[in-house]
Amino acid sequence: MAPLSGITVVTLEQAVAAPFATRQLADLGARVIKIERPREGDFARHYDATVKGLSSHFVWLNRSKESLTLDVKRPEAAGVLAQLLGRADVFVQNLAPGATARLGLSADVLRRRYPRLIVCNLSGYGSTGPYAERKAYDLLVQSEVGLVSITGTEQAPSKVGISIADIAAGMYAYSGILAALLSRATSGEGTSIDVSLFDALGEWMGYPAYYTAYSGTAPRRTGAEHASIAPYGPIRAADGELFVAVQSGREWTRFCADVLQWPELEHDDRFRTNSLRVANRNALHIAIESTLGSLTTADIIGRLDRAQIAYARMNSIAEYLRHPQMIERDVWRDIDSPSGTLRATKPPVRMAGVEPVMRGVPALGQQTDAILEELGVTRATIAAWRAAGVI
Repeated sequence: MAPLSGITVVTLEQAVAAPFATRQLADLGARVIKIERPREGDFARHYDATVKGLSSHFVWLNRSKESLTLDVKRPEAAGVLAQLLGRADVFVQNLAPGATARLGLSADVLRRRYPRLIVCNLSGYGSTGPYAERKAYDLLVQSEVGLVSITGTEQAPSKVGISIADIAAGMYAYSGILAALLSRATSGEGTSIDVSLFDALGEWMGYPAYYTAYSGTAPRRTGAEHASIAPYGPIRAADGELFVAVQSGREWTRFCADVLQWPELEHDDRFRTNSLRVANRNALHIAIESTLGSLTTADIIGRLDRAQIAYARMNSIAEYLRHPQMIERDVWRDIDSPSGTLRATKPPVRMAGVEPVMRGVPALGQQTDAILEELGVTRATIAAWRAAGVI
């Protein structure tokens, strides 16, 4: 049995953060009922059409869910929502600031009506403070917490290439909901959870925040290199590029002796400590590439393996999809979708004796009739609501 079998999640979600949290609950066996706008649905359905006509974001974030179309602003929707929430264990939402309060679905109201319900609100900046009513998107939050200022090259700042603020918030919502379910099993009481993109990504900014607060200087933008460890980043070979990571004094000793085959470099006054190596990074690069630059990547990898120094190739996304580690760990599964069978990767947590739930990606409103009939709505009413645009 899946760990969350029997748990029902009702969600008013869109884009990335909340769908990422609830998809992981679905992976563990929770029933996730995703309420979408009639005709349009979650706007992430329309970000692109690259996955056999479907959006890559939507396919990633919404497998194993049920799609119920419902115009939550219509009076007919109130009774449906009340029945759904009365049966639910968790309610998740990431609508625009103030939207659920205007619908009578604030955390305070829901907790009074449904004492066992766990209410999780995801927002850009949280429910309090001067930014509480601001809309927020991933790039904007990356900018506000300072991530863009330390990412990229010395000449040009850059955002992270994935929706890292959304993903961070989704992870904290997911783990917070699991903790709340565990607490409810003992207390019998639900709770409310407030997660913001700003707080979540701010937590992930811990190292540069402490570094800046106590040094007075922010970490430099160093491209693919590490701002405070060296050598840690790309090195050029005769036929390509590798990335190496030297994390300790012991590894620096082995790197000099066994990889560079230049043991005297270890004691060079410019490079004796990590701080000195960072301060003299350009000179360090010249020293490394003067010895390794004429070798092939295969030759350098041989030396790195013998010295037990960590390294990586810079794979393309296509190379990642063919990665031998992916194949050996059997990560690919087939799932259904409105466009036919798709390949999807298993969740990263491997739990002994548990196979993750990996059902299909729902078409817009695919389970609407079934869910409403389950709630006792007649087929005639369903037909009337569809004609009127309620569902």
